[in-house]
Amino acid sequence: MEIQPFEKKIWLSSPTMHGEEIQFVQKAFDTNWVSTVGENINELEAGIAREIGCKYAVALASGTSAIHLAVKLAGVKQGDKVFCTDTTFAATVNPVCYEKGEPVFIDMERGSWNMDPTALEKAFEMYPETKVVIVVNLYGVPAKLDEIKRICDKNGAILIEDAAESLGATYKGAQTGTFGKYNAISFNGNKIITTSGGGMLLTDDENAAITARKWSTQSRENAPWYQHKDLGYNYRMSNILAGVGRGQLLHLKEHIAQKKAIYMRYKEGFKDLPVTMNPYDETVCEPNFWLSCMLINKDAMCEQKRSDTKASYVKESGKSCPTEILETLAKYNAEGRPIWKPMHLQEIFKDSKFVSAEGDVGADIFERGLCLPSDNKMTPEEQDIIIEIIKRCFI
Repeated sequence: MEIQPFEKKIWLSSPTMHGEEIQFVQKAFDTNWVSTVGENINELEAGIAREIGCKYAVALASGTSAIHLAVKLAGVKQGDKVFCTDTTFAATVNPVCYEKGEPVFIDMERGSWNMDPTALEKAFEMYPETKVVIVVNLYGVPAKLDEIKRICDKNGAILIEDAAESLGATYKGAQTGTFGKYNAISFNGNKIITTSGGGMLLTDDENAAITARKWSTQSRENAPWYQHKDLGYNYRMSNILAGVGRGQLLHLKEHIAQKKAIYMRYKEGFKDLPVTMNPYDETVCEPNFWLSCMLINKDAMCEQKRSDTKASYVKESGKSCPTEILETLAKYNAEGRPIWKPMHLQEIFKDSKFVSAEGDVGADIFERGLCLPSDNKMTPEEQDIIIEIIKRCFI
C-alpha cells in the first residue's frame, strides 16, 4: 500500500475548540470587561479549584509565572539549592534562576519517567540544607507523589508540584496539582485544555493565594494612588482568555478520554514492534494521556548522532531511531517531537549538580524515545496510517 502525505497536517497536540469558548469571550466584549478582572476570571478560578479539589486558584499569564510565584512563596533566595525534575521543559527550572537559586537536577525512574524517589533521598543526603523540591508529572503521567511528598516532609522541605502537563490526572484518587504546598498548571495552546496562553497557581494556603495575587498585579498596595512596597510582576490573565478557559473546562474529561484512546490505539498498534509506550502504574494512577510517547528497545536502535542543534542517523534493516521516525513523519505531514532533553545536558546548566540512583536514566530515554502525534482531532484512520508509517521505519 502506498501512503500519501496527509493533506491536512497531523499535529503533535493542538487546541480543540468547541463553541462555548466564543460565547464567554463575547460576553467579556459585550460587558467591556476585557482586561485582567471580570466574571470569566472569577468563574475559571472557581471552576478549576472545584475540579482539582484545592481551596484557591490564581489565574496567571502562564504556567511559568505560576511556577515563579510558587518559587518566591517557597522563599528561594540567592544561593539556595532547589531539587528539580531533570527531564522536563526549561520553564520548570528557569524560575529558580530568576530568584538566583541553584537547581540540582534529580534523575528520572523508568517506571513513570518522573523524578526518582531514591535519587531524591540521595540528593538530601548530599545536600541536606535544601528546602524546596519541584516535581513534574511528565507528559501527563503522575510522579510517585506520595513518596516524594513523604521525603520532603521528612527533610522539612516545601514541595512544588509542576502539574502543567497533567491537569485532570489522578494519583491514588487525588488530582495532580494538590500534592505540593504550591502547585502550577498550564493552559498553553498545546495542553489538555487551553486559554491560548495562561496558567494557574493552586494552593490551600489563603495567605499564599492573596500574596500571589498581589505580586501578579505589580504588588500594588491598597491605596488611592499607586503605592508599592514589594517587587511585583505583570502576571495576571485577561478576562478574554479566561473566557476561552471557561469553555474549555467543560470539555476536560472529553479531551482526556480522547487522549487515552489515542494512547491505547498506539499501544495495540505497536505490540509487534521492538518498542514500549511511556509507562504508568494503573494500580495507583490515571494519567491524562496528554502526549503518547514511545521508547525503542536498545537492540532495535540504529546508529544515531546528535549535536546541540542537529541529528542524523544511519539506516539499518530491522532497526530505527527517533531521528528516522520523526523525519519520516514530517515527510508525511505529521508532527512528532523528541523527548524533553534533560536539563543537566543543556549548555546553560552544564555546571549544575545532577543526582542519579542508577546511572543517567533521563539521557537514555532522551536517546531512544519520542513523542508521537497525539492531537485529539486525529481520526482513528489517520492514526492507523501513522502507525503503519512507523512500522515501515523498522523494515
